[in-house]
Amino acid sequence: KQWYQRRVRGINRMAVGAEKSGMIILGGGVIKHHIANANLMRNGADYTVYINTAQPFDGSDSGATPDEAVSWGKIKHGCKEPVKIYCEATLVFPLVVAQTFAKYHRKKMAEHMLTAEKTQDE
Repeated sequence: KQWYQRRVRGINRMAVGAEKSGMIILGGGVIKHHIANANLMRNGADYTVYINTAQPFDGSDSGATPDEAVSWGKIKHGCKEPVKIYCEATLVFPLVVAQTFAKYHRKKMAEHMLTAEKTQDE
């Protein structure tokens, strides 16, 4: 029980002390509850993505939508587009990560090409 309490306190300290906070929650249940509550203590997360198969009709924490978390203060009002993806997390998360890195890589390559063109013009 003590290790569990230390982990929860650690999550709370990280969230409260963070300049910005984001949640990428794969699945649901207890960990979703604790991470969202840690962000409640800092007036909500700045960014949020939920990926799970749970539906909101049964009233479970896993099925809760980002809108519900906004109403509780777990996600900041004005958070830029909190998202819930209804899908199996192990299928979708690698694709989300790959697209994020691909977008970053394309941006860096474009910056590099622009710098190279400027150097050639001089």
